[in-house]
Amino acid sequence: MTTFSDFALLPTLQETLIERELTRPTEIQKRAIPALLAGRSVVGVAETGSGKTLAYGLPILQLLKTLENEGDAIKVYGEPRAIVVVPTRELGEQVAKAFKPFTHTTRLRVRAVLGGTTMEVAKRSVQGAFEVLVATPGRLVKMIEMGLVTLGDVRLLVLDEVDQMLDHGFLPDVQRLIKKCPEGRQMALFSATVSPAVEKLINELFADAELIRSEGSHRVVSTLTTTQQIIKDGKRFPYLERLLGRRIEGGTIIFVNTREQCDKLAEELEEAGLPCVIYRGEMDKVERRQNLKAFRDGEIDLLISTDLASRGLDVEHVGRVVNYHMPQQMENYLHRVGRTARAGRPGLVVNFITERDMDFVSKIEAVQSKPKRKA
Repeated sequence: MTTFSDFALLPTLQETLIERELTRPTEIQKRAIPALLAGRSVVGVAETGSGKTLAYGLPILQLLKTLENEGDAIKVYGEPRAIVVVPTRELGEQVAKAFKPFTHTTRLRVRAVLGGTTMEVAKRSVQGAFEVLVATPGRLVKMIEMGLVTLGDVRLLVLDEVDQMLDHGFLPDVQRLIKKCPEGRQMALFSATVSPAVEKLINELFADAELIRSEGSHRVVSTLTTTQQIIKDGKRFPYLERLLGRRIEGGTIIFVNTREQCDKLAEELEEAGLPCVIYRGEMDKVERRQNLKAFRDGEIDLLISTDLASRGLDVEHVGRVVNYHMPQQMENYLHRVGRTARAGRPGLVVNFITERDMDFVSKIEAVQSKPKRKA
């Protein structure tokens, strides 16, 4: 399978792929799409930015449009045939956005019920008949309890970024949702990393699924360039100022480990005449959403964040990631650097390294797909 045309997708899907100049599938798409089209359940483990959304999105649309073409169109209100469960509102919006171009040709309807929005918005979203529902676990459970959504006709259930979902404590909700779906429904689980909690979930609920692990999983992508900046005397900011003086194409995400570090660095940057926005937990959700929009739209080139922004966010124009404070776990590192060099584009990562980070650096070197170079 070297091109999307090899998958024998419906003409309506092929038309949109051509319009969007998508011709060659990524590795996870090459392997997951045929398995899902054949009706098998799948566990997909692939590096961030590898195209997981399309890997399950195309099979969902193919299955549901085929049913409609065969005279089995959906008729019951609030009873979708495919569910995509995501950990955060931001990721849910991205997934729905990825589906949208394909709905123009297929005329399939994709709705979203996401935490962080009002119940009135959620209620309006599920009015009428629709085929695909993108949802956060807690909000979907609530909609089911209110009798606004039923899962009795679900043909395919997708759990996306499941490692992050478990980090957020969503396992009980996920298990409830799975039980609400019919027996024999097709399932897909996608994750960039496999923690012990994810492995346990796979063993319990996906024991019969086909495991697809891309060669790049637990590794950085080949289009990523990594630079190690040695920090002396713990004084990071002068190095950051010089680094940001080097113009790049696209925005820069600067990662720190705590909310306090996030706020302090943002103040220092503003004082230095470098406009930035922050994206972290324990801040007003409207402000956080506005900050992300300003960064995504290119109004602000600097986003300062904790690991909250390391998972799930897909911002096309991120050209550089700076680990101002190094994370403590390899999974967090892989998620952070996965914000750049996405979908085959080049990207730069700069790690600020102190003496106590040296042991972690040796672990990083093992996952690099190209040699590091020093700044």
